[in-house]
Order: sequence, then structure tokens, then C-alpha cells
Amino acid sequence: MSDRQWAGMMVGDESYAQCRNFVNFEAVVRRITGYRHVLPTHQGRAAENVLFSTVLKPGDRVPNNIHFDTTRANVEHNHGIAVDCAADAAWDPEADLPFKGDTDLAKLDRALAEAGRNRVPLVMMTITNNSGGGQPVSLANARAVSAWCRRHGIPFYLDACRFAENAYFNKVRAPECAGMSIEQIARAFFDLADGCTMSAKKDALVNIGGFIATNDEDLAGRLSHALILMEGFVTYGGLAGRDLEAMARGLEEVLDERYLEHRVGQVRRLGERLLAGGVPILRPVGGHAVYLDATRFLPHIPQHEYPAQALTCALYLEGGVRGVEIGGLMFGTLDGRTGEMRWPALELVRLAAPPARLHRRAPRPRRRREREALPGTRPAAGSPRREACAGASPLHGPARATGLTATGAAAAPALRVPATAGSAGGHGASPGPSPTAACVARRPGPPRPRARPAAAA
Repeated sequence: MSDRQWAGMMVGDESYAQCRNFVNFEAVVRRITGYRHVLPTHQGRAAENVLFSTVLKPGDRVPNNIHFDTTRANVEHNHGIAVDCAADAAWDPEADLPFKGDTDLAKLDRALAEAGRNRVPLVMMTITNNSGGGQPVSLANARAVSAWCRRHGIPFYLDACRFAENAYFNKVRAPECAGMSIEQIARAFFDLADGCTMSAKKDALVNIGGFIATNDEDLAGRLSHALILMEGFVTYGGLAGRDLEAMARGLEEVLDERYLEHRVGQVRRLGERLLAGGVPILRPVGGHAVYLDATRFLPHIPQHEYPAQALTCALYLEGGVRGVEIGGLMFGTLDGRTGEMRWPALELVRLAAPPARLHRRAPRPRRRREREALPGTRPAAGSPRREACAGASPLHGPARATGLTATGAAAAPALRVPATAGSAGGHGASPGPSPTAACVARRPGPPRPRARPAAAA
């Protein structure tokens, strides 16, 4: 957080129902978004749970460009079906297009035809499209989706976690936005929708917080009842007054174009250095992170051995770099009808940059012979994914060469690594369960001790 945000925390008003910090926060959100009703929550996932537990009925479908993992999980936890409707280019890691987060209207038509109007309570759009590589959505596409929703009488909501970064991409890539300020572009997006959810830990630049905002007075009343039950009173939503003040100030500061130019630029430079080193990444580079393409980085590891999770573990073991798997572990789904795994199209590792600065030194790319020696991963014993993978071939690389068995009975002990992905559902529209399994990464054994230098005569 900035010095101004930390200073704001020193004037926190912790009164229960007349908190001055809530008044400031509500005014800022109303000014930026134009939405009349603002409900704070302690995180974005809480905002999603409040929203979906209120509007969803079992079997309802929620189209989105690509659902973020917590969004998908909250849809499925509330017995809905998350449907990804991004354009096909979103799943092509080498397609270098300016707005790969756009929604495909033909896929919206298909989702509506399959479900029926009464089973689609809202359409969402995630800006930027985090699970698709941090890719932006164009204002033109948001306008088209908004018109589609109006035509069918379906509410349109934004997942606005990175609304400012998305506005910056539109300013530098869309000719119609070149002469607009970041705040004007953001407001143009908000004006097209009926409301939004937000995790304030992203573009509000805070350590905790989120909110729901809407123009629907009736829905706001129902959301308030759920909020009081799940989070807290409507003037604090599970947060301290000082956190509301930090959120309000962060939402104003993130609209500074100089900050966004620095923020997006540092991530782009990291991506360029990785590309120069021969590391395959999803292109173009997104706004808040570089996404490694694990399928091309580790072609010897099949998908049922979770190549993105194997790479995530190896990055941490080799250099202490903590990435996040966005692949089969996060979005693989066990089909409840067939008992088979439904695998996502992408196996990515997200390297998210801190919002303020990034170390100049890029991670050392592994030499090819080291890369090809990386083993795959497999679910821990007892998990549904372990049962789904029963009968699969042994782990590749050193794990197979050293004779590791399913129980790890070999010279090298198993290294148990917790999964970095949050609980989430499957790719596409499958309603099947989506357990998150801890994975076991295996390596051939402890490193050989270095030879001691000869003693001086």
C-alpha cells in the first residue's frame, strides 16, 4: 500500500453504524462506478458468495469470458454451472492479439439456448481475464455483450478486480479510447453493466477488502440480508474502518496513468526477458503477471501428471519463486456421470508481480537437459484425482529412472508439496465436483555433496 493509504489507516473510525470511513469509501465507489448501492466485504470471494447465494438456483448457468477460480468455485458451491464463453483465441497461448479476454457472443447464444432464459440469472465479464492470462477486454466487446444482455433481459455484471489495468490496455490499444482518461474508460465499462463484484486486493491496492455494487435496489436489499449473515453489517462488511479508508484511497490512486504505465511495463519487461531466454509464455504479456506455458515448457509430462503443478513446484525448489498453477489441478473436473477427468485447454503457471515494484533480476531459465529431467506430479493418496488417474503410466523423468513406486518405496523419499491453487471448478460447463488435491512431486534424491577443496600445503 502507499504512504497515503497507511496514513488513512491512522484515522480509522471503528463506530458500528456511522463509520466515517464507510461514507468515504461509498462515495469513491459511487463516483468511479456510478452504482448507487455499495456493500463492502472482506474479500472478493466473499462478494461472489453473497451474490451467487442470493441469485442462483440449482442448475442455473452463469456465462463469463473465463471464470476466475474463486468465482467458479462460488458458482458451483451454490449449485450453479460456470460456463466459459471467451473467444477461441483465449485458449491459444501463441495468438498475439490485443484483446484476448473478449467474450464470444455465439457462445453466449449457445449457453442461453441450452439453459433457457429462466436458468441464466446473470452474465459476468472478468476484467482483466485473469485465468486466461491476464488478458484485457475491449470496450467494444463489453458494449456488444451489454447489448446482448439487454436484448435478452439478463443482468450484466463485471468482475472488476483489475478494472484500471483493463482501462489502461484500452487506452493504449483501442483507438476510440486514446483520448480518454483512465477514469473515463473505466466508467464507460461500468456504465454498460448493472453492477460488479471486486476483490480490492487487486486494483484497490490493499491488503484486504472487496465489495459488491449494483443499481438494482431490490437485489441490493436481498444482498444486504445475506451480507449481514455472512460478513457483517452493511457499513463494514467484515472489515475494520481503517481498511475501508485504505480501500477508498487505493481506488483513487490506481487511476493514475503513470502508475499503470509502470505497473504494466514492468510485467511486459519480465515477459520479454523470458522470451529472449527461450522460455515459452502465453502471449501477449498480461497486465499483472507473466504466464508460463507448461505444456510447451515440459512437453514430456502428460496432462494427467499435472505439468503446470510440476513446474510450479520446481520453480520454488530451484529458486524460491512462488508461482500459481492454472491448469489441470485448478480446473480439472471429475465428470460425475462418466467418472473421467475433464481437462482444461491450458496448463499455465502464473508469475504475478507485486503491484509496486519488481526485482530486476529475472529467474534463470532451466537448461534444456534439466527441464527434460523434471518429473510429473500426481494426486496424494485418497483424493478423487488419484482414483481418476489410476492405471496411468508411471511418472516420467527421474521418478521412473530411480524406480519410485506409487508408495514412494525407493532410495529417494517423496517430497510432499502443498497445492498452490485455490479450490475451483472445472473448465467448461460440467457440473461435476471439483476437489483440490495436494500433489506429490518426486525427485531422484538429495543432491550429491560438493567435493571439498584440497587443503593448502
